[in-house]
Amino acid sequence: MGFFNSEGARTGLFFGATSGVITTIGLIVGLNSGTRSITAVLGGILVIAVADAMSDALGIHLAEEANPDTTHAHVWAATIVTFITKFVFSISFAVPLLLLPLGTAVVASVFWGMLVIVVLSYFLAKSQNESPLAIIGEHLGIAALVVVFSHYIGVWVATHFG
Repeated sequence: MGFFNSEGARTGLFFGATSGVITTIGLIVGLNSGTRSITAVLGGILVIAVADAMSDALGIHLAEEANPDTTHAHVWAATIVTFITKFVFSISFAVPLLLLPLGTAVVASVFWGMLVIVVLSYFLAKSQNESPLAIIGEHLGIAALVVVFSHYIGVWVATHFG
């Protein structure tokens, strides 16, 4: 089994993509609600793309190393793929912000994030012989909660500190 076809790479792909989407849409919605600033939102995305991708990759690295049955190759595949996937998915949210007005870009970003969650959930459900609708619904529900909570946190911060 090749490096990028390994179980470690699969772990990194699903974790990195999901974390990249959920973290970034939460950040975009929260910062937009709190600041209405393209500078703050775009800066947040860039920080997430680098710092949080590195943090998640290290977290996966340590978690995988903690399993005594995990191979060295599995650990590194999960680490590298987590970083790359989280970075790419997080940075992809900068595109709408560079092309659209801020409010429209936020809506487009949430739509893009939800689409990624649907696709990931579908493939996950199919690989586990589960109902895609149930898995997609569960994962979209969690993502929607992140968006709602992030919005209200941003509003609260703006109200109390802005």
